[in-house]
Amino acid sequence: MLSLAKRHAPTAISIFAAIVFLDSLRYKFTDHPNTQEIFGRLDGWAGTLGLPGLFAHTGLFSQYVIGTAELFASALLLIGLMPRYVRLNAIGAAIGFAVMSGAVNFHLFTPLGIDPNNDGGGLFIAACIVWATTLTLMIIRRNELLGLIGDLRRALVPEARSREAATVALA
Repeated sequence: MLSLAKRHAPTAISIFAAIVFLDSLRYKFTDHPNTQEIFGRLDGWAGTLGLPGLFAHTGLFSQYVIGTAELFASALLLIGLMPRYVRLNAIGAAIGFAVMSGAVNFHLFTPLGIDPNNDGGGLFIAACIVWATTLTLMIIRRNELLGLIGDLRRALVPEARSREAATVALA
Protein backbone atom coordinates (compact mmCIF):
# COMPACT_ATOMS: atom_id res chain seq x y z
CA MET A 1 0.00 0.00 0.00
CA LEU A 2 2.80 2.42 0.92
CA SER A 3 4.61 1.50 -2.28
CA LEU A 4 1.50 2.33 -4.29
CA ALA A 5 1.14 5.69 -2.54
CA LYS A 6 4.81 6.55 -3.10
CA ARG A 7 4.51 5.68 -6.77
CA HIS A 8 1.41 7.80 -7.40
CA ALA A 9 2.01 10.69 -4.97
CA PRO A 10 4.04 12.81 -7.42
CA THR A 11 1.32 12.51 -10.05
CA ALA A 12 -1.49 13.34 -7.62
CA ILE A 13 0.41 16.29 -6.13
CA SER A 14 1.37 17.63 -9.56
CA ILE A 15 -2.15 17.45 -10.91
CA PHE A 16 -3.65 18.96 -7.75
CA ALA A 17 -1.22 21.90 -7.66
CA ALA A 18 -1.58 22.51 -11.40
CA ILE A 19 -5.39 22.59 -11.09
CA VAL A 20 -5.24 25.10 -8.23
CA PHE A 21 -2.78 27.31 -10.12
CA LEU A 22 -4.68 27.13 -13.40
CA ASP A 23 -7.98 27.86 -11.67
CA SER A 24 -6.54 31.00 -10.10
CA LEU A 25 -5.51 32.38 -13.49
CA ARG A 26 -9.07 33.29 -14.40
CA TYR A 27 -9.02 35.75 -11.51
CA LYS A 28 -5.52 37.12 -12.06
CA PHE A 29 -5.62 37.48 -15.83
CA THR A 30 -9.14 38.99 -16.00
CA ASP A 31 -8.49 41.60 -13.30
CA HIS A 32 -11.28 40.19 -11.13
CA PRO A 33 -12.45 42.51 -8.29
CA ASN A 34 -11.14 40.06 -5.66
CA THR A 35 -7.72 40.15 -7.31
CA GLN A 36 -7.85 43.95 -7.47
CA GLU A 37 -8.64 44.02 -3.75
CA ILE A 38 -5.79 41.69 -2.81
CA PHE A 39 -3.09 43.27 -4.96
CA GLY A 40 -4.40 46.78 -4.21
CA ARG A 41 -4.13 46.15 -0.48
CA LEU A 42 -0.63 44.73 -0.91
CA ASP A 43 0.40 47.70 -3.05
CA GLY A 44 -0.92 50.11 -0.43
CA TRP A 45 1.10 48.30 2.22
CA ALA A 46 4.22 48.34 0.00
CA GLY A 47 3.72 52.10 -0.46
CA THR A 48 4.02 52.60 3.28
CA LEU A 49 7.43 50.93 3.05
CA GLY A 50 8.55 53.27 0.26
CA LEU A 51 7.83 50.78 -2.52
CA PRO A 52 4.71 52.12 -4.23
CA GLY A 53 3.70 50.25 -7.35
CA LEU A 54 5.39 46.99 -6.34
CA PHE A 55 2.09 45.08 -6.59
CA ALA A 56 0.38 47.40 -9.11
CA HIS A 57 -0.60 46.25 -12.62
CA THR A 58 2.89 46.95 -13.97
CA GLY A 59 4.76 46.20 -10.74
CA LEU A 60 7.45 43.62 -10.15
CA PHE A 61 4.98 41.43 -8.23
CA SER A 62 1.79 42.26 -10.11
CA GLN A 63 -1.04 39.79 -10.50
CA TYR A 64 0.17 39.19 -14.06
CA VAL A 65 3.71 38.33 -12.99
CA ILE A 66 2.48 36.00 -10.25
CA GLY A 67 -0.09 34.49 -12.61
CA THR A 68 2.59 33.88 -15.23
CA ALA A 69 4.78 32.14 -12.63
CA GLU A 70 1.80 29.95 -11.70
CA LEU A 71 1.18 29.18 -15.37
CA PHE A 72 4.83 28.14 -15.83
CA ALA A 73 4.72 26.06 -12.65
CA SER A 74 1.57 24.29 -13.87
CA ALA A 75 3.04 23.57 -17.29
CA LEU A 76 6.26 22.21 -15.78
CA LEU A 77 4.41 20.14 -13.19
CA LEU A 78 2.28 18.50 -15.89
CA ILE A 79 4.97 18.08 -18.58
CA GLY A 80 7.28 16.71 -15.90
CA LEU A 81 4.94 13.79 -15.31
CA MET A 82 6.42 12.19 -18.43
CA PRO A 83 9.36 10.07 -17.27
CA ARG A 84 11.76 11.68 -19.72
CA TYR A 85 11.02 15.15 -18.30
CA VAL A 86 10.94 14.43 -14.56
CA ARG A 87 13.40 17.26 -13.87
CA LEU A 88 10.81 19.71 -15.20
CA ASN A 89 8.41 18.40 -12.57
CA ALA A 90 10.99 19.24 -9.91
CA ILE A 91 11.42 22.76 -11.33
CA GLY A 92 7.64 23.22 -11.41
CA ALA A 93 7.44 22.16 -7.77
CA ALA A 94 10.17 24.64 -6.85
CA ILE A 95 8.45 27.50 -8.68
CA GLY A 96 5.11 26.58 -7.12
CA PHE A 97 6.71 26.40 -3.67
CA ALA A 98 8.31 29.83 -4.14
CA VAL A 99 5.04 31.43 -5.27
CA MET A 100 3.08 29.85 -2.43
CA SER A 101 5.75 30.80 0.11
CA GLY A 102 5.19 34.39 -0.91
CA ALA A 103 1.41 34.00 -0.77
CA VAL A 104 1.39 32.42 2.70
CA ASN A 105 3.83 35.00 4.07
CA PHE A 106 1.89 37.95 2.62
CA HIS A 107 -1.32 36.57 4.13
CA LEU A 108 0.32 36.17 7.53
CA PHE A 109 2.62 39.16 7.82
CA THR A 110 0.92 42.02 5.97
CA PRO A 111 -2.41 43.81 6.36
CA LEU A 112 -3.80 41.39 3.74
CA GLY A 113 -4.70 38.91 6.46
CA ILE A 114 -5.93 35.36 6.04
CA ASP A 115 -9.43 36.29 4.82
CA PRO A 116 -9.12 39.19 2.36
CA ASN A 117 -12.10 38.05 0.25
CA ASN A 118 -14.41 37.23 3.16
CA ASP A 119 -14.53 33.61 2.05
CA GLY A 120 -13.71 32.09 5.42
CA GLY A 121 -10.01 31.98 4.62
CA GLY A 122 -10.42 29.60 1.69
CA LEU A 123 -7.78 31.34 -0.40
CA PHE A 124 -5.29 31.17 2.48
CA ILE A 125 -6.09 27.51 3.17
CA ALA A 126 -5.59 26.65 -0.52
CA ALA A 127 -2.24 28.49 -0.49
CA CYS A 128 -1.15 26.53 2.60
CA ILE A 129 -2.16 23.19 1.06
CA VAL A 130 -0.39 23.91 -2.23
CA TRP A 131 2.64 25.15 -0.29
CA ALA A 132 2.78 21.88 1.68
CA THR A 133 2.19 19.67 -1.35
CA THR A 134 4.83 21.39 -3.48
CA LEU A 135 7.28 21.12 -0.57
CA THR A 136 6.48 17.41 -0.40
CA LEU A 137 7.02 17.09 -4.14
CA MET A 138 10.37 18.88 -3.84
CA ILE A 139 11.39 16.36 -1.18
CA ILE A 140 10.28 13.49 -3.42
CA ARG A 141 12.17 15.04 -6.36
CA ARG A 142 15.23 16.05 -4.30
CA ASN A 143 17.61 13.97 -6.42
CA GLU A 144 16.44 15.75 -9.57
CA LEU A 145 16.81 19.14 -7.87
CA LEU A 146 20.29 18.27 -6.62
CA GLY A 147 21.20 17.12 -10.12
CA LEU A 148 20.01 20.42 -11.56
CA ILE A 149 22.00 22.36 -8.98
CA GLY A 150 25.07 20.29 -9.82
CA ASP A 151 24.58 20.93 -13.53
CA LEU A 152 24.28 24.67 -12.90
CA ARG A 153 27.39 24.65 -10.74
CA ARG A 154 29.39 22.84 -13.42
CA ALA A 155 28.12 25.27 -16.06
CA LEU A 156 28.79 28.43 -14.06
CA VAL A 157 31.85 27.60 -11.94
CA PRO A 158 34.86 26.36 -13.89
CA GLU A 159 36.81 23.53 -12.37
CA ALA A 160 40.35 24.14 -11.12
CA ARG A 161 41.86 22.03 -13.93
CA SER A 162 39.93 23.97 -16.55
CA ARG A 163 41.26 27.27 -15.20
CA GLU A 164 44.80 25.92 -15.16
CA ALA A 165 44.46 24.61 -18.72
CA ALA A 166 43.09 27.96 -19.84
CA THR A 167 45.99 29.77 -18.17
CA VAL A 168 48.54 27.45 -19.83
CA ALA A 169 46.81 27.84 -23.21
CA LEU A 170 46.97 31.63 -22.92
CA ALA A 171 50.67 31.64 -22.00
